[in-house]
Amino acid sequence: MFAVIETGGKQYRVQQGSIIFVEKLAAEVGDVVQFSDVLAVGQGSEVAFGTPLLTNVHVAAKVTEQGKEKKIIIFRYKAKSRYRKKNGHRQPFTKVIIESITVN
Repeated sequence: MFAVIETGGKQYRVQQGSIIFVEKLAAEVGDVVQFSDVLAVGQGSEVAFGTPLLTNVHVAAKVTEQGKEKKIIIFRYKAKSRYRKKNGHRQPFTKVIIESITVN
């Protein structure tokens, strides 16, 4: 069984036991979070799509890690004008493992 969930403005195709990195969630390591924004669910060749969401499907996931990605360097310059600007950014993430997909 698989589901397509939406969190942090992105969509993820998940199955039970899959590990995904999502935008930072307000949860501690070891907490169980519920994703209720489920766009589609399927098993085999049968797939159900929501319009836009399925109301009777929930995905439970356990938070395994909170962290930051590798640093991204942003460098802007304009040729022949001595303009240079260097910036860096580390995007926070939450690593979760999908425990169950529940269809009521």
